[in-house]
Amino acid sequence: MTEGKIWLNGSLVDYDNAKIHVLTHALHYATGVFEGIRCYKAVNGSAIFRLGDHMQRLLDSGRIYFMDLGYTREQLEKAAVDTVKANGIEECYIRPIAYYGYGKMGVNPMPNKVSVAIAAWKWDEYLKGGDGADKGARLMVSSWTRIDLRSLPMGAKATANYANSALARVEAIKAGFDEAVMLNSAGMVVEASAENIFMVKDGALATPPTTSGALAGVTRDSIMAIAKEYGISCEIRDISRDELYTAGEVFLTGTAAEVKPVGEIDNRTIGDGKAGKTTKQLRSLFEAAVHGKDKKFSKAWLTSIN
Repeated sequence: MTEGKIWLNGSLVDYDNAKIHVLTHALHYATGVFEGIRCYKAVNGSAIFRLGDHMQRLLDSGRIYFMDLGYTREQLEKAAVDTVKANGIEECYIRPIAYYGYGKMGVNPMPNKVSVAIAAWKWDEYLKGGDGADKGARLMVSSWTRIDLRSLPMGAKATANYANSALARVEAIKAGFDEAVMLNSAGMVVEASAENIFMVKDGALATPPTTSGALAGVTRDSIMAIAKEYGISCEIRDISRDELYTAGEVFLTGTAAEVKPVGEIDNRTIGDGKAGKTTKQLRSLFEAAVHGKDKKFSKAWLTSIN
């Protein structure tokens, strides 16, 4: 994409003019925070999914990194809506980012001004794998350990965290897999490189706690809320690597990936290698919610573009 508009520090600018200096602090020291948000074509027109929750997490991430974004949550929400409108896209991925900009070099970011940008583009299937919607992705357990909570604040969705993710994802792809599963320093399952992970074992749904190092994903939270509403119990607990191997179902969740079934982990087939009953049910209910077809969630979760 090379056309359209990007919201940058309060103004909509042409795509090619949304530039930063090569000495931008965040480029050198990974001092940035960001979000991934989806806009869907819903029953009453295009709508952004859980916009307020995403922008609040952006502000919270900034607070952890001593970043004053200079905008209220309401102003950021309006900016996202304006960006989608300006680009005229019915369905898109939205990327807000806040970062320490150009100014004084050195590890300390505080002397530098914080910049905020919001971009939107059409993003096709994010996580490849399988030859259809029900064929599961192939995962491998990464040799890279997930960043420890004592090393970086995993409650912040920070650019620094994703160098760890990129190494794991590239390792998996080069080994012939679609995605990586990451373990923490205690050897427990945390998440995939950029998605939360769920498993179904003996009929029970489970996902690792955020205390393991997992991101408090908005899609993760949505799946748990939907499960609760429809009588599917969900445990938040530590999960071991070998438990995944013997699970009846495993699936990933994320704004970009949505709900993605897993067919194999470390060359071990999960279930029958396809989306299982619970995965299909939750994926269907999630799709209904994001497209405004489930009134239990539409009003609270969807922000209309119109």
